[in-house]
Amino acid sequence: MTSPQSDPAPQPPQGHTHAHAHTHSHGPAAPVSRHLRKVIAAVLIPFATAVVVGLIAFWPGGVPDHERTGVGFDRQTQDGKVVQVVKVDCADVNAAQVPPTGDTSTPSGREAVTEQEGECAKATVEVTSGDDKGRRFVEVVQPDAPRQLKEGQGVVVAYAPDAPRDLQYSVIDVNRKIPMALLAGIFALAVVLVGRMRGVMALVALAVSFAVLTLFILPAILQGSNPLVVAVIGASAIMLAALYMCHGVTARTSVAVIGTLISLLLIGLLGSLFIGWASLSGNTDDNTGLIKGLYPDIDMSGLLLAGVIIGSLGVLDDVTVTQTSAVWELHQADPEMGWKGLYRAGIRIGRDHIASVVNTLVLAYAGAALPLLLLFSIAQSSVGTVANSELVAEEIVRTLVGSIGLVASVPVTTVLAALVVSADRTGPGGAQAATAAPARTGRGRRRKTG
Repeated sequence: MTSPQSDPAPQPPQGHTHAHAHTHSHGPAAPVSRHLRKVIAAVLIPFATAVVVGLIAFWPGGVPDHERTGVGFDRQTQDGKVVQVVKVDCADVNAAQVPPTGDTSTPSGREAVTEQEGECAKATVEVTSGDDKGRRFVEVVQPDAPRQLKEGQGVVVAYAPDAPRDLQYSVIDVNRKIPMALLAGIFALAVVLVGRMRGVMALVALAVSFAVLTLFILPAILQGSNPLVVAVIGASAIMLAALYMCHGVTARTSVAVIGTLISLLLIGLLGSLFIGWASLSGNTDDNTGLIKGLYPDIDMSGLLLAGVIIGSLGVLDDVTVTQTSAVWELHQADPEMGWKGLYRAGIRIGRDHIASVVNTLVLAYAGAALPLLLLFSIAQSSVGTVANSELVAEEIVRTLVGSIGLVASVPVTTVLAALVVSADRTGPGGAQAATAAPARTGRGRRRKTG
């Protein structure tokens, strides 16, 4: 007898045939039962409702205003362009001063001598945006400066309105908008070419994630809302949008959402416990110090915890979706396998995933902190001293808490998926057989033989 899945007897209209094939290529091969859909909905609908209520309750309505300090990133900036570069003697432009004692034994003293005796670049820069568009100023670049200016180069200039006119503008960075935009375009094109419609939805989900981050999470934290609560609400909104948009509104995706939620809650609890226990302030560099100075009411340790949650979310999505899909496919390959067998087979796949994902997370954080680690290496600090410093301790706690959540997400999601798919009764002996029953009517046989 021909199996229900391979029986072509019911011939739907052409449009339905295409839709059926598309669904099978992107979602579960069999829909779950109505009872199981109700159970999943009973969990997810209240959760999604709570997320929407949280978004409304904590919606900031914009970034709060503050008086510019002119420090770090808190400066007024405009676009500029280098129109001319002339080489001059550093001594002629007074670019550096030798120490009055003539002491060149210190690094600063040696640099001053080198800069005074070397050849500097005198760049004429034109402001190309803002009220002072067309205004020009001179920037002297020392020979040892890490950023050398070239004629025709786009730059970012800082504006200090309270400074003397000749010192109001200065070059603070290079304008990288064109190469960055081009790289983003190549990335989007690659995603669409390889992922097709799924790739398009992934890009839309990425845009939604960025919108939640910039329109909700960051302004809400700046307005004084609890960073942990804001991060949980925002991360949940990103998770719901990204998973359902990329993988469809299916039971498989819903199980991945529940597994991700449980893992995020675990990360939040562990992060809160160990950040408090280790007395991590979250205020460890110039940028966080500037934030604290501008907005004293911000809970910096809470901001650190919020960063841990949001940073772990992207990798969690990958793990939970992969584990859920693996269990679903195992069930399709052997519908008679019970939930224990599905769990054992799925967890074997998950162990490989754990090893690669944890290594990825640790290396990502280590790469971000590489300059800092180099400084400790230069100072010949012991491992204990390095790990005990707050800068490194933050990264260690961030990495380990996130990794524990990732490791926990594998068995949690696997057992959820195994229980859900094994409790379903829509396999070859269930709903599919029922839906295939019309294929065995006389009308179906005539269409098949004809």
